[in-house]
Amino acid sequence: MTVAGASDGLGSTGSRILEAAARVLAVDPSASFAAVADAAGVSRATVHRYFRTRGELLIALDLEPDPGARKRVLAAAAELLGHGGLVGLSMDEVAVRAGVSRATVYRLFPGRDALFEALVSAYAPLGRVIALIENGADDPPEVLIPAGYRLAASVVATDLGVLRAMIAEVASGSPDAVEGAVRPFQDLFRVLGGYLERQMAAGRIVTMDTMLAAQALLSPLLYHLLTWPLASRVAGRDIPLDDAVDQLAAVVLRGLRPVEPTHRRVIPRGASRRHTSLGGPTPTDGRADPGR
Repeated sequence: MTVAGASDGLGSTGSRILEAAARVLAVDPSASFAAVADAAGVSRATVHRYFRTRGELLIALDLEPDPGARKRVLAAAAELLGHGGLVGLSMDEVAVRAGVSRATVYRLFPGRDALFEALVSAYAPLGRVIALIENGADDPPEVLIPAGYRLAASVVATDLGVLRAMIAEVASGSPDAVEGAVRPFQDLFRVLGGYLERQMAAGRIVTMDTMLAAQALLSPLLYHLLTWPLASRVAGRDIPLDDAVDQLAAVVLRGLRPVEPTHRRVIPRGASRRHTSLGGPTPTDGRADPGR
């Protein structure tokens, strides 16, 4: 869209503001409304009367939102998600809190499912965990699993409220949340599932359904992170996060370790049992005990 086309219906003042904005923003993309107003020869209040937000002005100029818009929208959405959930999340309120137009929000995220997908990618450590697994594809579980636990815990520890809100949305079966979470978790499962299958084939972990193995691996850490404040109050003490994830990783490793076959002692047919001085049964050949 050209400036001339964008100014249709705005009148001479609106057209002058748009033309000035095009000149100013071409030199300084982060220029303020005050700079645009000065260039147009009008007051800042006049600019706001025609364009309530910077996002509206950018849309009128057919320009992309400023680089910080996406980050501000996600921060606003994360805060609102924790208050009223995804169902109660209003794109209008997200726009107001982020300081952009409603059109800018929808340009960045066409719907709530797209917004939730972006929240998962921004606040869950999936991308960094995927990179860790890919870089350590040949590492044994004893090395990779504790490293993955520590990495995931360190990423989400500062935004536990957002993580809890996202998990609650997915667990509730919210269609937008489920749809938004599918692709990021498919990416994780593609890499994690491949790693687990290779470890099963190598005999390092027990052979089982790959999805169930992934759930068995991830669930203890997620549950601890979700219940961390409550667990600390119930126990009357706070377990340092690093210690907790190391202990949980050790338990998971033991649970996934293949079961060693047990060798049972075969007792010859016709043999009887007697107890040794240690109390254990000992087979005999049925002959009388010479000590009797």
